[in-house]
Amino acid sequence: MRTVIKSSLAAVVLLGGLSACEKAVEAPMDEGVCYHVGDDASQPGGIRFNVVARDQPQIEFCAARLEELRIKFLRMGGSNNDLVGAYQGRFIFIDRQGVKMSTSLTGPRFFALTRTGDGRLAIPGAIQREIDGRPIAIAP
Repeated sequence: MRTVIKSSLAAVVLLGGLSACEKAVEAPMDEGVCYHVGDDASQPGGIRFNVVARDQPQIEFCAARLEELRIKFLRMGGSNNDLVGAYQGRFIFIDRQGVKMSTSLTGPRFFALTRTGDGRLAIPGAIQREIDGRPIAIAP
């Protein structure tokens, strides 16, 4: 019984060590360039960075360009409501709830922009809500 436990423990340690050696995908650091992140098995890490816009002064502008891209995909008949982008070393995640940001693809995400009642993006504190939590308007 002890040899089974020892060999299982050794296998877990070995697998943990191998996964620690795998390099995490990093967002490009190009100044002012907004990227769409897509899957591509032929690229290192299985990820491809496609340029969406250049000369974007802030990450929020990049999020707006990515939201435009998401809407265009949906209008062309796409069904994916989620989109991932990158801007100056950070990843941007857009979904039905709004925009989240992170320094890694798998790490914790910071909630940056939320959707208003009509689907637009706004700073979370700028939205007035009903008592049940539904958004009603953007505060003046």
